[in-house]
Amino acid sequence: IAQRVVSVKIENSVEARPQTNIQLADVVYESVTEGGITRFNAIFHSQAPESVGPVRSARLSDTYIVPQYHALFGFSGASPTVNAAVNAAHIENLSEDAGVTAPFTRSKKHAAPHNLFGSVPGFRAEAERRGMPTTMSITGLAFDRSAAPGVPPAITQITIPFSSYNTVRWDYDAASNTYLRVNNGKAFMDAGTGQQVHATNVVVMWVQHNTASTDVVGSTTYEIVLAGSGRATVFRNGQRYDCTWEATKDAPPVFRAADGTQVKLSPGNTWMQIIRTDINISMQ
Repeated sequence: IAQRVVSVKIENSVEARPQTNIQLADVVYESVTEGGITRFNAIFHSQAPESVGPVRSARLSDTYIVPQYHALFGFSGASPTVNAAVNAAHIENLSEDAGVTAPFTRSKKHAAPHNLFGSVPGFRAEAERRGMPTTMSITGLAFDRSAAPGVPPAITQITIPFSSYNTVRWDYDAASNTYLRVNNGKAFMDAGTGQQVHATNVVVMWVQHNTASTDVVGSTTYEIVLAGSGRATVFRNGQRYDCTWEATKDAPPVFRAADGTQVKLSPGNTWMQIIRTDINISMQ
């Protein structure tokens, strides 16, 4: 239980799909990047696949997520601004920019730069070789097998418009008690498991997106402030729980109902859907 968490940055462009073994992550954060595409930060703890990816570059949001889990961070590189922020956050950097090569391989199934894959055991071995701690005590997310009744009616479908480029839908499957992921109208598959990606919990977090920079073609880089508090909705067991999220820079979010009681997750994997405060989701 004290084994180091490994955080891996995984891309979500069309060229990257289907991703490999993202289903095996305990927690996945999805947030928007330049041009309206999204990117994933996949948190691995209970399982350690030999291949995950495609691995791509870090973003400012990772400087909040990675320290909350005291994780080792595997990614392919970053802009000078993001690299400086990663160093300032005292993140243990296992990227190609830091000279790390052993955990990475190139696949012939994808064209560059969408063909870099990382090994979770490899990241842990590299960390040990570099003298980084191999164990860590962290504050985990809160789980409970039972749950109070949610906001009626039961929810069978959640649609999240991250941007004009990326719309995600989660379809509740009562037989498996999970939510099946659909991305831009297509079933979102995992090349490692051969199955449609599914989540036990889907958590929508409305988070402040501050403009960090804008490039020459007008694409905006955001600082997504995942510390503090904001609005959230937890979906589990086909039920909806409106709540708030609270997070510090050294612990993952806590979810609270209006009466202050904690909204807990169902044991299983969790997808955190991080959206701007002005975005509306739809449910049915």
